Amino acid sequence: MKVLIITYYWVPAGGSGVQRWLKFVKYLRDFDIEPVIFTVDNPNYPILDESLKNDVPDGVEVVRNPIWEPNDLLSIFKNKETQTSAGFLNPNPSFIGKVMQYIRANYFIPDARKFWIQPSVKKIKSYVASHQIDAIITTGPPHSLHLIGLQLKKDLGVKWLADFRDPWIDIDYFHQLPLTKKAKKKHFKLEQAVLKIADAVTVVGKTMKDNYQSFSENIHVITNGYDTNSEVIKEELDRTFSITHIGMMNADRNSEMLWETLAELSNENDNFKKDLEVKLIGKVADEALESIKKAQLHNVTFIDYVPHSEVKKYQRKSQVLLLSVNNVPSAKGIITGKIFEYLQAKRPILAIGPEDGDLAEILSQTNSGSIVDFSNKEKLKSVILQLYTDFKEGKLEVDSKNIEQYHRKELTKKLSTVLKNI
Repeated sequence: MKVLIITYYWVPAGGSGVQRWLKFVKYLRDFDIEPVIFTVDNPNYPILDESLKNDVPDGVEVVRNPIWEPNDLLSIFKNKETQTSAGFLNPNPSFIGKVMQYIRANYFIPDARKFWIQPSVKKIKSYVASHQIDAIITTGPPHSLHLIGLQLKKDLGVKWLADFRDPWIDIDYFHQLPLTKKAKKKHFKLEQAVLKIADAVTVVGKTMKDNYQSFSENIHVITNGYDTNSEVIKEELDRTFSITHIGMMNADRNSEMLWETLAELSNENDNFKKDLEVKLIGKVADEALESIKKAQLHNVTFIDYVPHSEVKKYQRKSQVLLLSVNNVPSAKGIITGKIFEYLQAKRPILAIGPEDGDLAEILSQTNSGSIVDFSNKEKLKSVILQLYTDFKEGKLEVDSKNIEQYHRKELTKKLSTVLKNI
C-alpha cells in the first residue's frame, strides 16, 4: 500500500508541527505502507532542526512544490505590527497592525497558505496519473491543506484521510482573530465539508472527536506520542529543585498564579528560594516575561530553542516537568504534544489546566503527575510544597503506568488499521 502525505511541515522544520508525521513515516513501513511526502519547496520555517533528518527512513520519496505566501510581502511589518518579538500574535497591535491582522483573518481563509492549494492539486493530479497511490493524507494546521484533499477527493475519487493535529475553529488562537460573521461562517462551512467528505478523520484527543462526531461517521483518536532509542538513557538529576517547561510559553499559557505562588513560597522559605530553579526552554512571550518580573521571581533560567535530541536530556534531568495549557475556551480539548515525551522522561509532571479535560484524563490514567485548575492557587501551592518536600527527602519520583500505548510505533499501528480499512 502506498500513501501520499500532504504536509506543510517537513524536515528540516523544527518544533512541534513536524513531529507527528515524521514519526508516523518512521514506522509506516513496519505495517506494509510506503509513504510519499508532498511538501513545500521553499518553506519559511521559524525553527530549523537538522537533527530530525535522522528519523527519516532511507529512500522515502519527497515531492516538493513551490509556495507563495503573502506573509513575504508583509515581512517588513511582521514583528513590529502583527507579532511580538517572540513571534506570537500581538495582542496590542498598532493601527497598521490591526489593519493587517484584519486582512489576514478575513481575506486569507482558511489561512495564508491558501495560495498553495490549486498549484498543489494540479501537481498531485499529474503525479497520481503516473504513480500508484492508494490513499492521500492531509494534515493541518495549516488547514488549507485539507482543501487540497477536498478537491482531489471530488476530482479523482481518491481515498482520503484528514488528520487534525489541532482543531480548526476551536484552535487556541481562533478567538483572538478579528473575524467578521461572514468569515466565521466560511470557516465553519469549510471545516464541515472536510469532515463530511473525508473517508476517515483522525484527531489527537477525545474532546475533538466529540466535537466532530456529528459531522463524520469515521473518526478516530490517535494521540501524539513519544519515541525511544534502542536503549534507555539515564541522566543525573539536577541538584536544584528544578521545574522545567519545554516549548513556547505564549500569552495564553502564561500563568500569573504560578509565578506568584513560586515567589510567595520563596519569600516564606529561604531553603525553597535557594533550591528553586525554573527553566523555560523555548520562546517566551512578553506577557510571561512581564508576569515573572512583576512577581519578582528571580530563579528563572531562559534557554532558547535547542535541538529535539537535546530537549530530552533536559526532561530526564529535571526534578519536575511543567506543562501549562492555553487558558482559552477550547482548553479542555488541548493535549500538547510534549506531554507524551514528559511521560517517557518519567519525572513528576505539574500541569496547569482544566481538571476535567483530556490532559487530566491522561495524567490520571498514567499516574504521572498532578493538574491544577487555572485559578486554584491554594491547591497549586499545596502540590508544589509536596513536590519540594519529596525532593528534600530524596524521594521525588513518579510511578507511571500504561504509557506504552503512546509509543510512536504503537500509534502508527493504529493509523495503519485506519488506512487499510478505507
